[in-house]
Amino acid sequence: MKSSIKWYIFIEVILGALVILVAFVMLREQEKDSLSRVSVILDDSDDSQWEAFRYGLEMAAQDAGVELVLVSTEGDLTLQEEEQIVGQEIDAGADALIVQPVWGDGAVQMLEKAGKKIPLMLTEAVAKPEDTELAATEPDQYALGEALAEELLKDYSGSLEGKSLGIVAESGSSYASGLRMAGFWNGVSRTGLELRWTMLGYARESGQEFLESKPQVDFVVALDDASTRAAGQCAAGGRLQGALVYGIGNSTEAAYYLDTGAAECLVVPDSFQAGYQSLTETVRGMDSYLHQVESRQVSHTVIRRDTLFSRENQEILFTMSQ
Repeated sequence: MKSSIKWYIFIEVILGALVILVAFVMLREQEKDSLSRVSVILDDSDDSQWEAFRYGLEMAAQDAGVELVLVSTEGDLTLQEEEQIVGQEIDAGADALIVQPVWGDGAVQMLEKAGKKIPLMLTEAVAKPEDTELAATEPDQYALGEALAEELLKDYSGSLEGKSLGIVAESGSSYASGLRMAGFWNGVSRTGLELRWTMLGYARESGQEFLESKPQVDFVVALDDASTRAAGQCAAGGRLQGALVYGIGNSTEAAYYLDTGAAECLVVPDSFQAGYQSLTETVRGMDSYLHQVESRQVSHTVIRRDTLFSRENQEILFTMSQ
């Protein structure tokens, strides 16, 4: 009798444990279902530079089975506007955020505060590594500038004595632009190349006008997609006084100017992978309380006019046009 009672109690304990386990699993599944919305905040979200990035986000969201919300923005966001949007998305039920940050006083604190509430991933322009521990998915910014320098040196057999250049960057105050410039200048600083002017931090709609007003140079080095497009359009219209354009870009317009000869070289960050990995890593943070969102680095490709439509670059062009 006593033996049967012991077995009865043992079975009851086992059944009770199973019930608790099933309930826990169901609760976890419900939590996962509720953690299904990732909001993405980008500067001028409809701009063509984001096409490959958006496509990467969409493919990752499809693979992960989460809802993707791309917040509609126009023009250059201010820090105040971005802070307001971040707050609105969290209040509206976003379970994770992917943000292109607008840097300024209080930006790091604002983003870290949001990152304590829900998983958060940064993309594009990063702050100084020592300023924040927030994760970011981006290319090696310094290496992008180095690649431009290498291509320019190849074209002139390493000798640029007597040549001059201008450097243009839309976000001149960002740490990312600074790294790109440092990478480029480190590669050409001992070649005799003269830096005649810089155009750093300008309103996107004024880029061409500013470029046309600059003194004549042999080369224009554009450190981002918007600058490459502006320089390419000026060169195509004969308004750069013969300057050759070497640029960093990831839009169909940038590729067009390369194809038509308005640009000599294009260094292309893998924006598709930046979007895909941003969302994939963010979802990992959503799915596990123990997983801390980690930074990811994506590659880049150097494209010339004669390699633009090569088999290796077809996939890059495809993601740009989605």
